[in-house]
Amino acid sequence: MKEEKDALFKYDDKPALKDIIPMGLQHVVAAVVGIVTPGIMIAGVSGLNQSDTTLMIQTSLLFSGIATLVQVFQPFGIVGSRLPVMMGASFAYVPVLMTIGADFGIATIFGAQLIGGVVVILIGFFIKKIRILFPPLVTGTVILSIGLSLFPVAIKYMAGGASSDNFGSLQNWLVALVTFGIVFYLNNFSKGTLKLASILCGMIVGYVLALFLGMVDFEPIKNASLFQVIMPGHFGLSFKVVPIFTLIIMFIVDSVQAIGQFTATTVGAMDREPTDKELSGGIMGSGLTNVIGGFFGSVPVATFGQNVGLVSVTKVINKYVFAFASAVLIIAGVVPKIAAVLTTIPQPVIGGATISVFATISMTGIRMISSQKLTPENTAVVGLSLAFGVGVALSAGCLNGFPAWVDTIFGSSEVILTTLAAVLFNLILNHGKRSKEKTEPA
Repeated sequence: MKEEKDALFKYDDKPALKDIIPMGLQHVVAAVVGIVTPGIMIAGVSGLNQSDTTLMIQTSLLFSGIATLVQVFQPFGIVGSRLPVMMGASFAYVPVLMTIGADFGIATIFGAQLIGGVVVILIGFFIKKIRILFPPLVTGTVILSIGLSLFPVAIKYMAGGASSDNFGSLQNWLVALVTFGIVFYLNNFSKGTLKLASILCGMIVGYVLALFLGMVDFEPIKNASLFQVIMPGHFGLSFKVVPIFTLIIMFIVDSVQAIGQFTATTVGAMDREPTDKELSGGIMGSGLTNVIGGFFGSVPVATFGQNVGLVSVTKVINKYVFAFASAVLIIAGVVPKIAAVLTTIPQPVIGGATISVFATISMTGIRMISSQKLTPENTAVVGLSLAFGVGVALSAGCLNGFPAWVDTIFGSSEVILTTLAAVLFNLILNHGKRSKEKTEPA
């Protein structure tokens, strides 16, 4: 009996099913809200109907499960990290994808994602050579800008959605704040499963309140079939230079962020740094899954930080736990009724639950920045990058004198300009300084 329990803390051992199930479900609970919410947001601005929104949620669930299996079991021996990580639709891409979807259409998202996935596979081969461009200072600045760019998204959802007739109503804010209050309380004043499932619990309470207030429409569930095979090409593929370039930058940024997630997993739960093979395989696995996902209409997947934290706390690293969690996600992905239930979640509930997630993203960036010495050079890199990135994004029309593609890339999201500025300023202020220090005698 003790040996079966110990198997949970070993990667390749086989624990008892009664031990696998609760550990696996814990990962599903921690991930499922984050997996489905980006798809709902992107579908909303892209003008998709209820049926296609349900399909996008299905593909997000399906490919989150597939991507996790790729990471855990490492097919072909080189694709996948063989580390205990959960993959899911990433909030980091949401600001850029919402802009692309609104301006160019849903097919352009998946065309750009396909090309971006190929680039990520190449990054996996050459990751050691480009890591110099993305030290923790730069990566932290970029992650902070991602969080900042998502704050208005959450607030608009809390108010009911910018396109809704009752935007900003007291009813919307009541549901949003009750949802947020539950998440806040459980996340800060509870322990164990309630703390880990704080977002899910908050959404359940908010959903029930919205149901009593008549804000929930069950029509999508009635119209959804019981089983559906997801066919490739449903949303189409469109290839346009500006969205492709924009998404490639985001994929590069997320690849660097993935290095941090893999490192946090191995250091926190396995007491070691990840090997070059694990990092390379993990990034290539993510790229391959996103290439295939582009054909089927799945939101880009990435490592899930909340599940990394769960692994670090529990030390449970057994691959069969993650295989079980993946199976649950895949089953949910091929049953439209389950996906349709998720489309009935009112926008104030989504906003009230996700503002905590976005705050966590921002604080992750701040922690990475503060882990470095706050020298004049480093503070200049962070401050100037955010000043340009956030300042331009919040100043509508400031790039009107440039070609339209310049405004699309740099004026619609804080993330892209912040990333490029952070890399450039860091090279100017710190790279030459480090080279000089190496040549000077002690």
